[in-house]
Amino acid sequence: MPVSSAYHPDPQFFGLGPEFGDIVEAADFPMHRLVWRDQRAAASVGLETLSDDEWIAHFGRFETLPNMAQPPIAMRYHGHQFRTYNPQLGDGRGFLFGQLRDQGGRLLDLGTKGSGQTPWSRQGDGRLTLKGGVREILAARMLEAQGVTTSKALSLIETGENLIRSDEPSPTRSAVLVRLQHSHVRFGTFQRHAFLDAPERLAALVDHCAAVYYPHLQALDGPERAAGLVRDVALATADMVAGWMAAGFVHGVLNTDNMNVTGESFDYGPWRFLPVADGNFTAAYFDQNGLYAYGRQPEAGLWNLKQLAGALTPIGELESLTEAVRAYPPAFAQAQQSALLRRLGLQFEMGVENNRIMLDAMFAFMARSGVSWDGFFHDWFGGLASEARALAGPRAAYYQGEDFQAWFKWLEHFAPERPERLRHAYFQAAEPASLVIEEVEALWARIAEQDDWSGFDQKLADITLLREALF
Repeated sequence: MPVSSAYHPDPQFFGLGPEFGDIVEAADFPMHRLVWRDQRAAASVGLETLSDDEWIAHFGRFETLPNMAQPPIAMRYHGHQFRTYNPQLGDGRGFLFGQLRDQGGRLLDLGTKGSGQTPWSRQGDGRLTLKGGVREILAARMLEAQGVTTSKALSLIETGENLIRSDEPSPTRSAVLVRLQHSHVRFGTFQRHAFLDAPERLAALVDHCAAVYYPHLQALDGPERAAGLVRDVALATADMVAGWMAAGFVHGVLNTDNMNVTGESFDYGPWRFLPVADGNFTAAYFDQNGLYAYGRQPEAGLWNLKQLAGALTPIGELESLTEAVRAYPPAFAQAQQSALLRRLGLQFEMGVENNRIMLDAMFAFMARSGVSWDGFFHDWFGGLASEARALAGPRAAYYQGEDFQAWFKWLEHFAPERPERLRHAYFQAAEPASLVIEEVEALWARIAEQDDWSGFDQKLADITLLREALF
């Protein structure tokens, strides 16, 4: 057996039936060049012992994994795209390849991107650009380094095709990605069965999610279980969005098919990280009205949760579903405070109101000064314990004036959490790990023009150093 003893396949979703997905086959690619394999993620599910040839066989040609006999399925779902309902969605360039348990017993999906056409491709070629795969690795790694719940880019294989894209210089190189993720059940998965007036399938999907992801809900029946699921998803979503806000991350496309029941960040398309504090900063060039701008992401999470609750009204009670959604705003407010204090390396001990005042003063200073988002958090990690370092660093000129003092005076009330972390090599460097768009484009240009992956490798090394320093 090429897999290790930690390998435990468990194909749960496939048993829901044909109305939840379509059996598909992967494209036959002309080339398979292994670009990336995440050994740490692979070890969590017993796949780290695969040779490179075996890896390519399973994640490039999609030969069946051991004891995983079910064929891949393109999952069916609907969704609101920029608040307009679209019943023509579904996995158009990916499929669910398999499911397996990690060493902690969690069920994880092997989901693809760029694996070829499906019944839901809608005239698309079903392919992924190599640049898109590189960007997905970078986004997931940076978010994971900052403690955000995210999918992991398990594998990226270049596939030797020339793709035509309107948003990239074309022709451009192709790839197929496999992500490891706790769930690919989207809000839009429920919306589809509500739209098709199939309450029995809605109930089956709720029961599936309760059994697999939220087993405590199995003690509830019928409408109570539906409302309990919405509440748990609301709490998980609040935590995820709060993590984005602290990371300065802008997802870009927060449609209901891009949010899932386990509150994981996934499907990284036109994402950006903030260069400076700016609530109106958008990631997608086509988001001309700023619907999914940085500062509107919490609102987008709430709006999408309302659509999830609405989809469950055929099997739930409106009042209890509405009450479940109401768990989101206070949960988000507390999670955002916690995430920002973690980003600052400070203890959560001053109480909600004092935390709010301090953080409001911080945002006001950052927005008016134009200081680098990542640079500010790098300089002031640990609060006053970093004062000498920050005031002697490359951004020292920003740290003066009334706005700065209005925030700085609060630091004496916030003790550093684990101050020994400041001795880590990451905090001895003058500059932080960063993924602003100029850096991403620069490292991609070296890959595109010279097949030079050194910038990509160095960026991942920098992000790893950040993760080690924080955790």
